[in-house]
Amino acid sequence: MNQQALSAFIWSVADLLRGDYKQSEYGKVILPFTVLRRLDCVLEKTKAAVLAEQAEKMKVVTNPEPFLLRKAGQSFYNISEMDLKKLMGDPDNIKANLLSYIQGFSLAARDIFERFEFHTQIDRLHKAGLLYQVAERFAQIDLHPEKVDNAQMGLVFEELIRKFAEISNETAGEHFTPREVIRLMVNLLFIEDSDVLEAGRSVVRELYDPTAGTGGMLSIAEEFLVEHNPKARLTLHGQELNDESYAICKADMLIKGQDVGNIKVGNTLSDDGHAGKHFDYMLSNPPFGVEWKKVEKVVRQEHEQQGFNGRFGPGLPRVSDGSLLFLMHLIAKMRPASEGGSRFGIVLNGSPLFTGGAGSGESEIRRYVLENDLVEAIIGLPTDMFYNTGISTYVWILTNRKPAARKGLVQLIDASSFWQKMRKSLGSKRKEMPDSAIDDITRLFGECAEARLATVLDAEGKEVARHILRNGDAEPSAPAGGKVKIAPLSLLLRNESFGYRTITVERPQRDENGEIVIGQKGKQKGKPQPDSSLRDTENVPLGEDVEAYFKREVLPHAADAWIDHDKTKVGYEIPFNRHFYVFEPPRSLHDIDEELKAVTAKIMKMLGELAE
Repeated sequence: MNQQALSAFIWSVADLLRGDYKQSEYGKVILPFTVLRRLDCVLEKTKAAVLAEQAEKMKVVTNPEPFLLRKAGQSFYNISEMDLKKLMGDPDNIKANLLSYIQGFSLAARDIFERFEFHTQIDRLHKAGLLYQVAERFAQIDLHPEKVDNAQMGLVFEELIRKFAEISNETAGEHFTPREVIRLMVNLLFIEDSDVLEAGRSVVRELYDPTAGTGGMLSIAEEFLVEHNPKARLTLHGQELNDESYAICKADMLIKGQDVGNIKVGNTLSDDGHAGKHFDYMLSNPPFGVEWKKVEKVVRQEHEQQGFNGRFGPGLPRVSDGSLLFLMHLIAKMRPASEGGSRFGIVLNGSPLFTGGAGSGESEIRRYVLENDLVEAIIGLPTDMFYNTGISTYVWILTNRKPAARKGLVQLIDASSFWQKMRKSLGSKRKEMPDSAIDDITRLFGECAEARLATVLDAEGKEVARHILRNGDAEPSAPAGGKVKIAPLSLLLRNESFGYRTITVERPQRDENGEIVIGQKGKQKGKPQPDSSLRDTENVPLGEDVEAYFKREVLPHAADAWIDHDKTKVGYEIPFNRHFYVFEPPRSLHDIDEELKAVTAKIMKMLGELAE
């Protein structure tokens, strides 16, 4: 059964719930039952062996758990005589037997159902006379990993969550990231680490996601590494705020044999579940434009009291958008470069690139990452890629172990045109990135080279081909009547090119006679007094001499002006789109005039035909 058919089957359970449940409540039943059936199928083949081991070991040991785990072949087990199919044999006692069955799971698995508040739903379904019918529907479907692999199961959960979120008018995108975006991030994360990917080499690495959602990023990263090097092991760590997403993530980790103790629940910013730990790799898609007022007191306290010994030393962004807090959190989780260092990828919207002037929290955070040479690359993604927003998004890749070729540089890649239209929109997601585009972007990043994009257009302006041009590559020829558009695709820029000094330009106060007002006391004695109404600021690139800039750009227009150096501030911004802007001159007035004449003549001819 494919993923769409499986999702449709599970969604059909909603037909049973209609009337007794509001549409916005369907997920409270369907999600935990889906998890239950998945765990039920995973344990099916070893169930008899586990029960026999339980009966034998209880006679001689007080804690049979290690033995039961070994027999189950999983990181969880169930010691109830029941399973979902056996429950169908006793309709009159379905509630008691189902509760007993859930209680038979090992502690980590029971916690999943507690997070779902499944006992409450079982009681509600029983009172509505629906419990047996719903359980029977799920007992009919086979969710064993041999039938539905982990990747398919992850997609099923994501589709279900998206549907429930749309019904509830919630933001589905808070729960998960499109799979092709994760694949791109994972590719960029590992491409420079040949020692990890080298087949046959036994390595162990740790991966962390502070906004784990249903675990999609963790799962895809693990699958990628094992595909390239079956002997490699990636231990997965994460934290998630939403209880339902946490429960699904934990269930997925249980089935994969991961240590579910590494998956924490709670708010990463105010209650770090992995305090003091560092990781080799990290991935995150924090919520876009979400305020952090609820945790402001705790975050400010850490910033003010711990400074750079805490997570938020560089500065704090405005309360209306906390995404840069997650960036700093990940930086704090990096292994020291002396211990091998770290690399991480994070998805952010456009705001962190440029919001905030010199001296602001956002600018100071950008200043910290750039002056410490942590940013490897920023990749601009197409719009309409995410389920809950159509805005522009960017993947940042940061590391404290840059290869020599990247020292002091940031690579900007404009992948905004690397998309294809989806056959069917999913929420706000109307575009997807094909595998070929992911490969192209990965290759550009791996080469650490500048490139241009040549788009070939026919006479009607329709795209017929595109070529990625490295240095020295010849431009393609234009077809008859068509043209070739050339635009930058990959740029390598010095860290300092994003910095600037904001200088304050003062002009003198004048009295009613037009004479300059001179200070009479203290430090201002004998000096012209500034007129605050004429005060202005100028941004001077870091690489340019301030005095030379002032003489060239200011003094010719205001000969009496001066710089108040005490107010000078250093700022950083990353004007991504400006670097990729290509000016296209407007059509000539003659061409426009000729086109208007042709259209006018056509209209007059049509009017003449109507009058006949």
